Amino acid sequence: MSPIQPYPVSPLRSVPASIPRPPYIGHLGPETYTGPDVQPPDVIERMREAGRIAAQAIAETARHIAPGVTTDELDAIAHEFICDHGAYPSTLGYRGFPKSICASVNEVICHGIPDARPLEDGDLVKIDITCYKNGVHGDNCASFGCGDLDQASADLAARTREAMDRAIKAVKPGRQLNVIGRVIEAYANRFGYGIVRDYTGHGVHTAFHSGLIVLHHDEPRVKTVLEPGLTITIEPMLTLGSPRSHVWEDGWTVVTDDLSRCAQFEQTIVVTNDGAEILTTP
Repeated sequence: MSPIQPYPVSPLRSVPASIPRPPYIGHLGPETYTGPDVQPPDVIERMREAGRIAAQAIAETARHIAPGVTTDELDAIAHEFICDHGAYPSTLGYRGFPKSICASVNEVICHGIPDARPLEDGDLVKIDITCYKNGVHGDNCASFGCGDLDQASADLAARTREAMDRAIKAVKPGRQLNVIGRVIEAYANRFGYGIVRDYTGHGVHTAFHSGLIVLHHDEPRVKTVLEPGLTITIEPMLTLGSPRSHVWEDGWTVVTDDLSRCAQFEQTIVVTNDGAEILTTP
């Protein structure tokens, strides 16, 4: 299969004026978040709704993945679904990103810009969708096969999801944040997968990216303690080959240097009194 190449990108899609925008829209970037990482119950409740729409948007978009369908067409489907539910697609206009979802195919690790490239039989497609509603964000990603996926890619996707699920189960109040990366790294190493280190999970709530970093590899120097009400994403990116990467000239598309395939799964969670609750559930 040929390496992924840039294709034409369609014009910006419009969002109804009645849908509130995140405060960074129209600016070069968001203001630095200086608030708490632990969120009050009313913010978490609003995040459940934003997260539910984001999860439903991925499910609806994924139904249309098929050979010949372009990632731009997938973006249009997701965009309409999100807007129909009164939410704003958080990536649209974030630091100049031109689309409503990230669609990253095969060796593209993340931040792929939907374009006119038709999907091919056997492609591994990552769909990353974040929704903004009632002043908060819900962020999730999943990997899907287009047509007949080869066994190595199917295993990579399944095991990346399992790595995320294991990390979520390891979340407990009182544990350090680095338990997440430790669990993911231990599981990925069993299969010899590369673990992408340059792109991480993050704090999310009223801020799309709060500044809190969630590593997907073990880092003993991380001392942040998990507390009830802490809201973060866990989003491991695992590769069949080397996780080393570079960014295309578009400033967004991240690709493995050796063109090996990458899978990613992501959920937004909140730390509870006895574990974690996934906020991005349909």
